[in-house]
Amino acid sequence: MITGNVIVSHPTGNANVTAVVSALHEQELLAAFYTCIVWRPESALAKLVPGGLKSMLQRRARVQLPPELVHTRPVRELVRNLLIKAGKRQLISAYTNPFSIDGVYRDLDQHVARSLHSYPGLRAVYAYEDGALRQFREAHKLGLHTIYDLPIGYWRANQQVSAEEAELQPQWKGTLNSLLDSPAKCALKDEELALADTVFVPSTFVKSTLEMYPEKKKVIVNPFGVPATLSDPRALTSSTQPLRVLFVGSLTQRKGISYLFEAVEKLGKAVTLTVIGRKVGQSDVLDRYCSQHRWLSSLAHTEILAEMRSHDVFVFPSLFEGLALVLGEAVSQGLPVITTPNSGGTDILRDSRDGFIVPIRDSEAIAHRLMQLHEDRELLLRMSNSAREQAAHLHWQGYQDRTVANIQQALDRR
Repeated sequence: MITGNVIVSHPTGNANVTAVVSALHEQELLAAFYTCIVWRPESALAKLVPGGLKSMLQRRARVQLPPELVHTRPVRELVRNLLIKAGKRQLISAYTNPFSIDGVYRDLDQHVARSLHSYPGLRAVYAYEDGALRQFREAHKLGLHTIYDLPIGYWRANQQVSAEEAELQPQWKGTLNSLLDSPAKCALKDEELALADTVFVPSTFVKSTLEMYPEKKKVIVNPFGVPATLSDPRALTSSTQPLRVLFVGSLTQRKGISYLFEAVEKLGKAVTLTVIGRKVGQSDVLDRYCSQHRWLSSLAHTEILAEMRSHDVFVFPSLFEGLALVLGEAVSQGLPVITTPNSGGTDILRDSRDGFIVPIRDSEAIAHRLMQLHEDRELLLRMSNSAREQAAHLHWQGYQDRTVANIQQALDRR
């Protein structure tokens, strides 16, 4: 029997979404979770799926809930992923395309909105940016509380940073996808915010960007958790060897990657660089840099953690973010982090202890900190141990507890 009174929806169900639905289920607050695909590797059907498709679906195995609580909408998301795997991403890039990521979000949102009347004891809906509008409209008709999860900074702030960057670094403009968002799409984002009774954000940086939104909203900062912490200290590496630098994330100038490449260029043979992530848009200079360094377009999550354990420092010079999950993953593996205030990292990292916070757009600052760690491997080891210590306090349970407590408080006030 389903006793919960909150519905959660998200097309892909990544780590933070999984933490939310698991926490609500444990407290008997979850009425349903709507998503596109849930992969159950132990099922009889899983044994019949071809290997290539199976590897794609395994990323959707995070959600472990009773089947009666999970409602899937798989067709559009399956087609989208198959087209991407076939190298046909350009066919589904348009916002209006039903098999684009935006089309997948819209379809699930509409499906949830049509389903809300089926839950007589429902009190709240919890949805994410770009996938909340239609269910929030319906929720207001039904007198339900609307909880909006904004995982990245407000769109106006994003476009402002991107426009500045396109002028500063025109050769990277083709990777700044936010500049392609139409006024109509941005207006829908604002309508979602207007209909939200409570707004969850993962960092103080995201909260600060909402100062550009014309209305004052109830905003709750709730930083994400991190994976299980590496139990053993990392081995001290020799300064006679290059410092092994790692970046993980989509290859877009929103992540500040040009400044990382410039910093590495300044240091020559003192460092080696591994870059893991899919290219965004078109940029000849990005292609050139990727050819000069070790570039991997995609890896399974367990393989990314293994790469973190085999590197010395993680650099994430993002210009605009929410709270990048890879930052927590890096410190959990004892990897010191060099990042910017705009990454959201200041909510989980201690500057000069777990790594360094550097200004945005500052390749000199990145290069300086990398050389400092290259020359002082004792400092590198201390920061590695400090990162593991900090990660132990950032577990997902804390995120889950804060999520449930804030949702309960919001419902109690109604």
